[in-house]
Amino acid sequence: MGILNVTPDSFYDGGQHPGPAAALAHGRRLAAEGADLIDVGGESSRPGAAPITSEEEGARVVPVVEALRRACDVPISVDTTKADVADAALAAGADVVNDISAGRFDARMLPLVAARGATIVLMHMRGTPATMQTAPRYDDVLGEVEAFLAERVRVAVAAGIHRDRIWIDPGIGFGKRREHNLLLLAQLGRLRDLGFPVVIGASRKRFLAAADEDDPADRLAASLAAATLASAAGAAVVRVHDVAATRRAVAVADALKRPGEHGD
Repeated sequence: MGILNVTPDSFYDGGQHPGPAAALAHGRRLAAEGADLIDVGGESSRPGAAPITSEEEGARVVPVVEALRRACDVPISVDTTKADVADAALAAGADVVNDISAGRFDARMLPLVAARGATIVLMHMRGTPATMQTAPRYDDVLGEVEAFLAERVRVAVAAGIHRDRIWIDPGIGFGKRREHNLLLLAQLGRLRDLGFPVVIGASRKRFLAAADEDDPADRLAASLAAATLASAAGAAVVRVHDVAATRRAVAVADALKRPGEHGD
């Protein structure tokens, strides 16, 4: 899943694609690098980010989805918690709704996805982006994330979403400390056992930093390691900024799963 942020303030690539033309160019680049899915986001979810209106988010996202749909055949997801934005993006050609709130922030989201027959990504998060990194604490992070995702799946199915249209995401970096993120990655099999495709988004995040002062631009090697280990542990989707490099890295994990099929 290639990340296409059309935001001024995302933690790594905010402001890099200002407007539909620049965003389309980057989306085509992600497709050419081998993205299986392009995730378009119009509202930053970095720690401390303030919310924006549906109107502003839709104005950023929908023209990009429309342009991408005309330009390439790669499936498109829309990264939003707002049903109005999801509805407009799905009408414009998106296939997947990637909701970091797992349908909790907007009561209309799950019924909308059900009515549209779209796929939804249900993600675990404590609080909101503005508050999630304020002293996050868990007694059993793996058990609590697992229970939350199982419950949100139950709610999504009750809303009419077919089980085959549900993916789950433990929310790496969303209301979690470094040790929480590492434990979730190390125990990914527990989440996979819930029976749904698991999405992992670790790319360039702070828990991968080698030192407190390092910049997200310095986290490529660590991001590739996280993506490869997640893939080897059974993640179905890795959400990344660096598609070409990640595809090469996770190909190693894929080969290790089926060593007899790859010749020399």
